[in-house]
Amino acid sequence: MAAPRDAEIHKDVQNYYGNVLKTSADLQTNACVTPVTLVPKYIRETLKNVHEDVTSRYYGCGLVVPELLENCQILDLGCGSGRDCYVLSQLVGEKGHVTGIDMTEVQVEVAKTYLEYHMEKFGFQAPNVTFIHGCIEKLAEAGVQKESHDIVVSNCVINLVPDKGQVLREVYHVLKYGGELYFSDVYASLEVPEDIKSHKVLWGECLGGALYWKDLAIIAQKIGFCPPRLVTANLITVQNKELESVLGDCRFVSATFRLFKLPKIEPAKRCRVVYKGGITGHERELIFDANFTFKEGEAVDMDGETAAILKNSRFAPQFLFTPVGAELLAAQGCSGLETKDIIRDPFKLAEESDKGKPRHAPDGAGGCCGKKKSC
Repeated sequence: MAAPRDAEIHKDVQNYYGNVLKTSADLQTNACVTPVTLVPKYIRETLKNVHEDVTSRYYGCGLVVPELLENCQILDLGCGSGRDCYVLSQLVGEKGHVTGIDMTEVQVEVAKTYLEYHMEKFGFQAPNVTFIHGCIEKLAEAGVQKESHDIVVSNCVINLVPDKGQVLREVYHVLKYGGELYFSDVYASLEVPEDIKSHKVLWGECLGGALYWKDLAIIAQKIGFCPPRLVTANLITVQNKELESVLGDCRFVSATFRLFKLPKIEPAKRCRVVYKGGITGHERELIFDANFTFKEGEAVDMDGETAAILKNSRFAPQFLFTPVGAELLAAQGCSGLETKDIIRDPFKLAEESDKGKPRHAPDGAGGCCGKKKSC
């Protein structure tokens, strides 16, 4: 997309989230409405501590809270009024740190206003949250250092940026090896037509800039990430008849993915893993993504791709790893990735959920479309 068009989109997004939207009641589609999901008690408790002026300016449809956050350095892309940052702040603890970046100055000022309030509420001696006014596709320019963060989160912001690849490249540079991007966003069932892309309201409401879902894996793997891991997905419906007519046959889904940046190593082999348990909020069961659930003490025969992620990320100390030969796997009726029906299509996962089938999704992971707007 040409630079002049990009600048126009940036201006429109800033205006939409800085001036047009005052509360969630101003939204014109349900793409940015939080679905009713079960939220673990430990996350509910953190939400109670967030000031109501911050939560009232939250336009999201879920929480982006991955597991095992203690002492982590986290970057929130498009932090908006800071709700997610203040939730994550409590979970990383005083030895961790959360940085939020957002292009909309009005939102950042709201977040900063309540910094002292939240630190006192959490009982922290020193602030463990920083807010930056800047662009998520220009993280280095905003002062975010290379390989400085364990986790990057984003709640429906990347779709608002014209150049998604540039955002992912910036994220890759600021992540440490073994780190991950845990993010929710809106995806389209096909390449979004130009008339939808150029519609200001549809772009502002997270649909016009949606990425064709198959393109995510292509872009991410070119940059160096592991293949995307689908966590959860929800179909989006549009109640506004006028907007619905513009969308035509293009369908949309909100989905949470996790992307890992691993060191350059030899391809991992299939192995058997046992979850030790003990992760806060997931002591007995860890739902890693839509395909793998680990129960405390139970052995799971694992494909090489997933084994590499577990072995080379912050999750490694939480598992026991045992090499398993192909012969043993075959004898036990488990041949790993080749026979497992790996779900990568968010529309397939969302449709299965609608049919009442069990959906593997961490409590509180939520969908997308956030209060936080990029640059």
